[in-house]
Amino acid sequence: MKKNNYTYVWVSFILLVFGIIFVPRIIERVNSGKVVQTGRLNLEGPNEKLAFIEINGEKRKVPPFAFINQDSIMITNQDYAGKVYVVDFFFTTCPTICPIMSKNLVQLQDQFKDFEDFGVASFTINPEHDTPRVLKTYAEDYGITHMDWHLMTGDLTEIYELANTGFSIFAAQVPEAAGGFEHSGLFALVDKNGYIRSRKDQFGNPIVYYRGAITQEEGENDHGETEQMSILKEDIKKLLEE
Repeated sequence: MKKNNYTYVWVSFILLVFGIIFVPRIIERVNSGKVVQTGRLNLEGPNEKLAFIEINGEKRKVPPFAFINQDSIMITNQDYAGKVYVVDFFFTTCPTICPIMSKNLVQLQDQFKDFEDFGVASFTINPEHDTPRVLKTYAEDYGITHMDWHLMTGDLTEIYELANTGFSIFAAQVPEAAGGFEHSGLFALVDKNGYIRSRKDQFGNPIVYYRGAITQEEGENDHGETEQMSILKEDIKKLLEE
């Protein structure tokens, strides 16, 4: 047999062995959705630390704030020092996404009720209506019981500055909108040192915020956007363990 024929036989044999051993494994990984876990399309592994949100090379930190909560107690950002917490902007008369957001936050409250270093900071974007008394009733209606979940109200200008500049989470008075206000429905995740954190997207960039107006049960909304409460729960656990 010629040398070229020997080479052909060996190459064929190697390809056959490769197919027998590795092809079933590849098919299994594709079917289980694991095929991209180690590639650039999914940089967020089980032990991957959450990203810091940076602006001009500086890690973004929650700016100082001071507002009155549902119990008429002054709450500042220092009250959340050493805690992992979720931030949202809402209003009690919201006819659209706020009820969904609040229910999602109650799920977080119930899941992390035994963690003293977990909290929620909810800021109303309609402070003229949402007094401490109104917020207290809202808290009771939704089953908000966590001692570190503060629903806060105060000066309208300061709240909008905190939302739009401090967090870059959109909130605005829009008379023609449902309820008279518009806001994004996003949740911010803050670590124990007051830094805004998030996981990375499929391209390795921080997602920055989490969709708070879609439930896990719903899966996705009418626009085809998927729920992110499941990954938010995972990421809260990561920060609690840091």
